[in-house]
Amino acid sequence: MKKKIMIVDDNHDIIYSIRTGLEGLIDVYEIVGAKSGNECFELLKKGVMPDLILLEIMLTEMNGWDVFTKLKERSEWREIPIVFLTAKTDEYSKGFGRIAAQDYIEKPFEITDLKERIDKVLNK
Repeated sequence: MKKKIMIVDDNHDIIYSIRTGLEGLIDVYEIVGAKSGNECFELLKKGVMPDLILLEIMLTEMNGWDVFTKLKERSEWREIPIVFLTAKTDEYSKGFGRIAAQDYIEKPFEITDLKERIDKVLNK
């Protein structure tokens, strides 16, 4: 059974690149894209339950920190592993992100490294 990965990023090119890259490497992921925190929550409310969420911090409508907080407030979403995948590279964000989430990956990234880190989180 395929693992469902939700990518929350307002950059369509990032969603497309990850979908193409991961699905091209190995056929074990189903990629679902959400271009905002609100779209992420709409999908979750409709029953789209991912095995992992890749979350950008610098989103336009609602930032990734707020999305993260709202995800942790709901019992049905609290256990979804979250990996920050972001261009935000200041020391505070990296430090807090590594403590709060299962991983913190900086953009740009290599698709093979991303796959290995996703596998590591999913196999814990």
